[in-house]
Amino acid sequence: MHPTSSSASVEIACDESGFSGSNLLDPESPVITHASVDLDVPEAAELVAVLQSRFRRRGTTEYKSNLLLRPEQRPALEWFLTTLRGHAHVHVIDKTSYVAGRVIELLVDEPSYGDGTRLARDHGEAVALFRHRTDFLDAFLVMTRTKRLRLLDHAAIDRFFALLPTDVAVLREVTRARVEKVLLRLIDDDRSIPPPLEPMVPAVADTVLFWSAGQRSVAVVHDEQSALTRGRMARLGAFLAEAVAPAPPPLLSLRQVDSRHDPRVQAADFLAGIARWLATDPTPVPALTALLDPYLPV
Repeated sequence: MHPTSSSASVEIACDESGFSGSNLLDPESPVITHASVDLDVPEAAELVAVLQSRFRRRGTTEYKSNLLLRPEQRPALEWFLTTLRGHAHVHVIDKTSYVAGRVIELLVDEPSYGDGTRLARDHGEAVALFRHRTDFLDAFLVMTRTKRLRLLDHAAIDRFFALLPTDVAVLREVTRARVEKVLLRLIDDDRSIPPPLEPMVPAVADTVLFWSAGQRSVAVVHDEQSALTRGRMARLGAFLAEAVAPAPPPLLSLRQVDSRHDPRVQAADFLAGIARWLATDPTPVPALTALLDPYLPV
């Protein structure tokens, strides 16, 4: 699905499902889905009210997306996905591939706010060679969690190099001097480096780039996320504006809200949850995945 409006700006509402903080290698939660809708408040309120009325008839006041995946709720699920068509988008992050990509972007390339987005260099082939090395990826995660210690953890660096796959050509460019230099920049809070373990930042970037489509700016209303600080969003906005110039700056603004008070964010939450469940279902239902396909990037 691609945005078709040609107006100068659009406001979208976003939420995610599957975000587990810095525990990015949790096998029980392999993906993050970041959903966005361009509904106005009355449209979203009506949509959510229809779903809530069905749940109340089932004797529950918990409005969770997994309820829609129950067999008896299949008509409501199909109605929801059909009704949203043309007004929503889902960005899917494979957490393991995300971590593997950060290894290269942080320790081989020059880190930027394009890391992990469609604007980054494509490292897909290299990532595929070592994404299964979860021991190595875990060593990378431990090594880059610098905020608590505020100093170089030489034991963590030693473990990282002991597990470094030497059969992947691009990783041969990783040197200890380079690793220590980057880690010191993180320790010193070098704000030109995006937070390497915060996938919500590139998720917002790719979502904004989708809705912008090189033609308009995007105002984001987002469920509360500690990773989306004002400073980071300002730096992300500046990076995106420079990257796509002379097209309109993609990120116009980002405002965080309590999802309980914004039905647009609630609709995005439903869609994100549905997409995550379907993306990780070991026995997918083709009819349902076909309904979700229009919301996924081509």
